[in-house]
Amino acid sequence: MINFYAFQGTVTMISDFDTGQSGEGEGCYKLFSVENGLGAVVNFVVSPTTYFVDHVMVEIGDRVTGYYDGNAPVPFIYPPQYQAIVMVKDNPVQNVKVSYFNNQLVSSDGQLQVNISPFTQIVLTNGQFFSNSPANRDLIVIYGPSTRSIPAQTTPYRIIVLC
Repeated sequence: MINFYAFQGTVTMISDFDTGQSGEGEGCYKLFSVENGLGAVVNFVVSPTTYFVDHVMVEIGDRVTGYYDGNAPVPFIYPPQYQAIVMVKDNPVQNVKVSYFNNQLVSSDGQLQVNISPFTQIVLTNGQFFSNSPANRDLIVIYGPSTRSIPAQTTPYRIIVLC
């Protein structure tokens, strides 16, 4: 189980990231610098396995949220540098939650409960349908309105299972 942490801000720089290994990996890794508007900066290492919600192209000036494993080791440098697992470009018509969801489909922070409808698309990161229960898994939940209860409840548009 990944302990997902998030950092939200504006992309201020995108550059190639040198992994130190020559050959096939050159140009495949990017470094996204993200500033939150309060002076905090985070660098995200974006690899070929980083999942971009809706497969959007991110550019300098875009508002994004980067999700990373809070338990993963990180180099002791400033600004902090995290391996991006999921990147979300802000979209005013949808909300996104990346978390582990338990057997009741409640996120690990207890803030969101998912109610699945027959219209909820449940897919893998490669776009193929997921045929099992999404409970007890790491999920990307894409949803619109939610209740104001704790946990908030929603019926998502789409669930992406992170296998």
